[in-house]
Amino acid sequence: MDDDEAVTRALAGDLDAFEVLVTRYSAVAHRTASLLGAADEAEDVVQEAFVKAFRHLKGFRRGSSFRPWLLRIVANVTHDLTRSRGRRSDLAVRLGREREPYGPGDPEDPEDAAVDADGRSRLLEAVRALPEREREAVVCRYFLQLSEAETAEVLGVRLGTVKSRTFRALRRLREEVGREQLG
Repeated sequence: MDDDEAVTRALAGDLDAFEVLVTRYSAVAHRTASLLGAADEAEDVVQEAFVKAFRHLKGFRRGSSFRPWLLRIVANVTHDLTRSRGRRSDLAVRLGREREPYGPGDPEDPEDAAVDADGRSRLLEAVRALPEREREAVVCRYFLQLSEAETAEVLGVRLGTVKSRTFRALRRLREEVGREQLG
């Protein structure tokens, strides 16, 4: 069942159809919440986001993609949570635990892997230090691999805003990473 059919059936009261959407998008919703700063509360954020999505399903524009619409709800719930608790993102720590530098059977040299992991860790620290709006754009574009249009929809901003925030964030990251490599 594709997303359009699942939404149509869920609107008609078919809870199993909505469960298809929950199953399909739980992992990306959880990762989005974690990357946007709610690592410890990601499960709660995802649950609340799906409840809100179900309640507001009538407002979903038919013909639009469900994924960016849902991720915008996740981003809003995450933003509300982190704002109300005054917490900063735990992005680098969370990502560092999720990805091993090399896996079994990987021909990569462990020394090279350690150097790569250190570089990745410094980059993630730099991402974590970005202003919130720029960090959100980078997370959506590069960690969640959303298009610029999907990122705009998720963040509730114009396409040009996504482009400028991403440009500024990448410039800051280049400056920060370059500064660390030089000194």
